[in-house]
Amino acid sequence: MQIAITSQNRRTITEHAGKCRNFWLYDIEDKQIAGKRLVELPMEQSFHASHSGLPGALSGINVLITAGMGGKLFRRLLDLGVQPLLACEEDPDRAIADFLAGCLLTRSLVFACHDHEGHSHAH
Repeated sequence: MQIAITSQNRRTITEHAGKCRNFWLYDIEDKQIAGKRLVELPMEQSFHASHSGLPGALSGINVLITAGMGGKLFRRLLDLGVQPLLACEEDPDRAIADFLAGCLLTRSLVFACHDHEGHSHAH
């Protein structure tokens, strides 16, 4: 199993999964972390820019954990057989441990974010 976590700042689980270019990729074997690496996508391979499929570096993922995403990406991931999870946890390693233990706290898409398309956000 392979799990990707959005982490644009390379430290915490971040929002805007569609525009995110930095992901922690965890390889899971026998419910244990077998490997962890940072994947940095070029802009044109972000979910937002690609509009279909999975970016090459994320092509083997089974789960995507993020802090927020739009409804279109949520549905796209489901259609691709990837389980999208909107985590309440900010620490990637803690989120993986909680997921493996079956106790990752998540939010529903409706409460976690709204569809970001067509909007600009100042942070």
